[in-house]
Amino acid sequence: MDQSAIAILGGTGDQGLGLALRFCKAGRHVVIGSRKADRAVRAADEVLKAVPGARVEGFENSEATTRARIVILSVPFEHTVSTVRAIAGTLVPGQVLVSIGVPLATAIGGRPTQTVDVWQGSCAELVASLAPEGVDVVSAFQNVSAHRLSELSEPVECDVIVSGPKTARSAVMELCTLVPGLRPVDGGPLSNARFVEGMTALMIGINTRYKVPEGTGLRITGLPKG
Repeated sequence: MDQSAIAILGGTGDQGLGLALRFCKAGRHVVIGSRKADRAVRAADEVLKAVPGARVEGFENSEATTRARIVILSVPFEHTVSTVRAIAGTLVPGQVLVSIGVPLATAIGGRPTQTVDVWQGSCAELVASLAPEGVDVVSAFQNVSAHRLSELSEPVECDVIVSGPKTARSAVMELCTLVPGLRPVDGGPLSNARFVEGMTALMIGINTRYKVPEGTGLRITGLPKG
């Protein structure tokens, strides 16, 4: 396992691919995971074309999970449970599993401006209930525009609220600093993820009403510098 590598499961989707592009541009080793290995390989090739010389590989999700300490779960909410269960046997104590999912009502045929209730309280807490003992779950990146991530020549300009166990939370906050324009904000315990996830549906509605297909960003004012 490469301790400095970042695995992104669902890295073939818009947001996962955007994160892969940004982390590769920052010089980090990225492992893209997918349910089908050939899709992950194609996504890795796409990243390599956009970021020549990037350290990027593609594997089936379980294999990708074994190759990085930090594993980002970037799959639609409806695939969250099946994906975590599929990789549970390959996760080991000391790894950090990052949930960026949001329980949007689209999972049950509803609107993207609404969410569905999750028994555990949030998608991130659902992931935590399924993760093996010793694997820390952190919530982050829900409100970052996939479109703006893919525009490598421009800063993203968005705050990232990061919630979860303190040490793991700090590790994920450090990842945010790799992307120009992203600022990590300490969101405290994982239970606060439910508020952050709900803001995603709100922001989707704002994007629609203000006709911003590129996606708006969240900024929290008044924080001390440094």
